[in-house]
Amino acid sequence: MSKLHCRLRAPVGLFAALLASVAVANVSDLPSTDSSFLIDGVMDEDGWSDAAQIHVNVETQPGENTAAPVKTIAYIVEDGENLYIAFDARDPNPAAIRAYLRDRDSAWNDDFVGIVLDTYGDERRAFEFFANALGVQMDLTNDDVNKREDESWDAIWDSAGKIHESGFIVEMQIPLNQLRFPSNEGIQTWGYELLRFYPREHRYRFSNAAQDRNLNCYLCQFQKIQGLEGAEPARDLEIVPTLTASQLESTDDPGVVPLESGDADVEAGVSIRWGITPDLTANLAINPDFSQVEADVAQLDVNNQFALFFPEKRPFFLEGADYFSTPERAVFTRTVANPSAGAKLTGKRGNNTFGVFAAQDEITNLIFPGAFGSDSTSIEQENTAFVGRYARSFGNSSSVGALLTTRSGGDYYNHVGGVDMRWRISDQHRIVLQHMVSDTQYPDDVATEFEQPLDSFAGSATYAAYEYESRNWFAYMWHKERGADFRADSGFIPQVDINQKLIGMGRIWHGSEGDVFSRIRVEGAWDITHDESNRLLEKELEGQISLDGPLQTHFEIGGLVRDRLYDDILFSEDRISVYGQIKPIGGLVVAVWAAAGSQIDFANSRLGDQVQLNPYIEWNATRNLLLRYEASFAKLDSKEGPNIFNAAVHDMRFTWQFSAHSFLRFTAQIQDVERNPDEYIDEVDRQSKGVGRQLLYSYKLNPQTVFFLGYSDNHIDDDGLASMTATDRTWFTKIGYAWTP
Repeated sequence: MSKLHCRLRAPVGLFAALLASVAVANVSDLPSTDSSFLIDGVMDEDGWSDAAQIHVNVETQPGENTAAPVKTIAYIVEDGENLYIAFDARDPNPAAIRAYLRDRDSAWNDDFVGIVLDTYGDERRAFEFFANALGVQMDLTNDDVNKREDESWDAIWDSAGKIHESGFIVEMQIPLNQLRFPSNEGIQTWGYELLRFYPREHRYRFSNAAQDRNLNCYLCQFQKIQGLEGAEPARDLEIVPTLTASQLESTDDPGVVPLESGDADVEAGVSIRWGITPDLTANLAINPDFSQVEADVAQLDVNNQFALFFPEKRPFFLEGADYFSTPERAVFTRTVANPSAGAKLTGKRGNNTFGVFAAQDEITNLIFPGAFGSDSTSIEQENTAFVGRYARSFGNSSSVGALLTTRSGGDYYNHVGGVDMRWRISDQHRIVLQHMVSDTQYPDDVATEFEQPLDSFAGSATYAAYEYESRNWFAYMWHKERGADFRADSGFIPQVDINQKLIGMGRIWHGSEGDVFSRIRVEGAWDITHDESNRLLEKELEGQISLDGPLQTHFEIGGLVRDRLYDDILFSEDRISVYGQIKPIGGLVVAVWAAAGSQIDFANSRLGDQVQLNPYIEWNATRNLLLRYEASFAKLDSKEGPNIFNAAVHDMRFTWQFSAHSFLRFTAQIQDVERNPDEYIDEVDRQSKGVGRQLLYSYKLNPQTVFFLGYSDNHIDDDGLASMTATDRTWFTKIGYAWTP
């Protein structure tokens, strides 16, 4: 990310004086008003005259605390129930503003503005609210202790934006009952940052305050705003009844038995969110619709050792997800496959945060991890899942915590307990630690089939890391140890029986005005992994260089060499990879990743030559029409020459966005694998093809008041079928309404 070739510049002395005045006025007053507001992208309400005016005039990326080239003024005021924010974002060329109608949480490449609020003022967690120039909403949480932003969090708030002859205006109304903040009799003091993102030749980031790149914390650099005297966090109650209906046609023997229509499945449910106290929030779901509506992005599952990861999308599990985060992925709620009921309790009091959730699941999904690969199964057996997490903050953005997870049902159980610590030693140094122990027992038939211990067994896992980060240098090292009998069935840890050590470091060069590249990053790392018997599993050396340049280009080139053990053979692999991304005009993103080198053929225990290609295109052809295509191609040849397989997966999505609240989307996913049976030890199909399609209409008044109507089907083709054959067809609909009595 770097600078425009032509820029407007404030006189150096004037801007230095401005920065000095900002430093003096580090704490601003939040005024109040009795006026009413209509959130329509037009600042014609009297209440805006009561608002504090704050200039968003510091360029923090790619420039380093230089004067912003365009003018932005933010207005902020409250009325005791809501926080109102408006941005007057000027632009010398309004035709260049990049803004498109999108579904929420998806306008990150546009011109957008917003606010980040550290409502506890403890420099650990924050709420983020953004909207593009047309008012499309994006909201997320920021966990500065774990260095994670989570856009899956959704609040109910209002926004609107309008482009005019001098730029654009965005208005926001954020109900205080959507925020968590301490209860006290005096005034509130919150950390905050006001932001504008300005994507042109480069992607500029403007703020109301300077940022020190030598600090490895973000929220610690916020200015403060005070007000809301006597405000109490609302003990809000949100009740969301849902009605879902679906009709499924399917067959267990495609090509032989035709599709059979099942009974229509109609279910009513309810989800409740209750702010019991200012510091405690409960979520309850009774016979809810836990399913996600949209299809996962297709992934290529060929010549892989371990289970693929798919992110959580279900609203019940996304609420307060950051409360359950640990250094290792010990909590992964997609392991709860088909719950009939769930309950969750999350809270923060002083330096203490905690969360618990429980769910009754009608299906038990299991992953069996190993050193060389993972296996999985699903058994028709109910289980009860429980997760408890506690963390206490100390010092500057540091914390210690404990975690307990358990799943049990019938003659199966898995219990995991652990402690962890994140210690920010100084502005550049950080240590992360976690230790867990597990106790597991599988049903005898499952244990026998998947070669697991027949009786109960215990294991442990340890993670220790050191991180250094400054303006120009960074370094890291970690030690990761997972016993062969460690299981985290409520998480996603597909590899065990490893003892890994890694060390890496790098250098960053920041460009100046007029430089071709605004940022150059060089990195190298070395790691070595053994199993519990001290047998070498992997030894790897890799390096990478990346550059950010004009037209929002990002380019990376890297390579690695490694020795990797598989099937008692130590193979020598190598790979060269390149990645490039460019955003040449508004609404268009083009990216491609390519790699070539020696790769283990896991099915046949030998070394081959593999070429991979992953293209990505996202194009807003008009303000309403979005086209997206991503794919993965892989070709593996034997060292002797013959081809082993050619594989491809395509994911195509066409979206017509009627407004910021509704869209119609068609998704097509195609997976095509061609194998050479003569090159395989075991019998394989020469061709395997699958096609999935989905047509979805979505209307979202807010994240909970929704209407979905959709159709999906799947087809397959392999050596045993004469042509593409349908395996299932589904019609489905969902209605949800957020009622706040």
